[in-house]
Amino acid sequence: ALGLGKLIVDGGVSLRFSPKYPKKTLQLSSPEMALKETQKQFYALDLTPGSFVPSTDDCVNILKLNVREAEKDGVLKYVASTYDFHNNVIRDGIHESGKKIITFSNILNHNIFPLAEILQSLLEMGQKEMNNPIEIEFAVNLDPPPGTPKIFSFLQIRPIVESEQAAIIKLDDINKKETIIISDSVLGNGILKGLSDLVYVKPETFNPAKNESIAFAIEKINTKFRNEGRNYVLIGPGRWGSTDPWLGIPTKWAQISQARVIVESGLENYRIDPSQGTHFFQNLTSFRVGYFTINPFINDGYYDLKFLNSAKACYEDEFIRHIRFKKPLTVKIDGKKKRGVIIKPGSNPSE
Repeated sequence: ALGLGKLIVDGGVSLRFSPKYPKKTLQLSSPEMALKETQKQFYALDLTPGSFVPSTDDCVNILKLNVREAEKDGVLKYVASTYDFHNNVIRDGIHESGKKIITFSNILNHNIFPLAEILQSLLEMGQKEMNNPIEIEFAVNLDPPPGTPKIFSFLQIRPIVESEQAAIIKLDDINKKETIIISDSVLGNGILKGLSDLVYVKPETFNPAKNESIAFAIEKINTKFRNEGRNYVLIGPGRWGSTDPWLGIPTKWAQISQARVIVESGLENYRIDPSQGTHFFQNLTSFRVGYFTINPFINDGYYDLKFLNSAKACYEDEFIRHIRFKKPLTVKIDGKKKRGVIIKPGSNPSE
């Protein structure tokens, strides 16, 4: 897509092609289809003097514009073709008369920039190294400073997760007394077993001003889990991974990478909207991490904190407790109903 990647993330119209066959693009198979199925709008940074709004929200300070605005700025020479109304054909490149269509023809057909070859190589190498089909994110700067080459930026790589929709999870007969967490706002699907470790942020000592210190403490314990090859359940207030430490604990993904289940729990005086970061959710999906949101103080979900506080901790500091149960927890997630439970160790609810 032309412009910022938000258009693709939001499901807008972009161009789809196979890196192996870049010249065969279904959306461009006829002039009629190209006019209908190609990009009409794009996102760009708002550079208007005085319009900048300081914010951690990545939707602020950007504009959604029509493609003709990009034509005025002279940025379409590599990515657009021109529709010839009189002859009903699409001509590669920018011509004075005719509608401009985003086709990336100069790149895909004329190889002005070897995008298809780069993507094909990265996909092959990534699949080989991860032993799994992958998806990647990238960005390209076709207008670098004079005298410098065009820039391809490799942003992210993730395994493609197989669908688990066939798994049917029933939670109708769950006994509340047998659970630690019940949530009606859950991402994921299936049953997770074999988790004997649980780490939670202590609500009674939680202080948003100390969130960066809490993130560091969790990173240390996550490193220990990684070295031991163990996974765990992680519970804490606010947004995990927030870039604003006042909205939640500002962990990077690598700092909580061993967590198989993440719970965001509101407190009585600290209720924050759940995480909405795109990459955060993509990581959850890619690595099959269960994600729970609860706000028990407003009767949104259930959290048996008394049970956890009474359990013996194998590690505890000012902010967090780590419990290692003798028997494993069971986590059940009904993806269709977005409902999930974390069942106490030793409980044997019906499957």
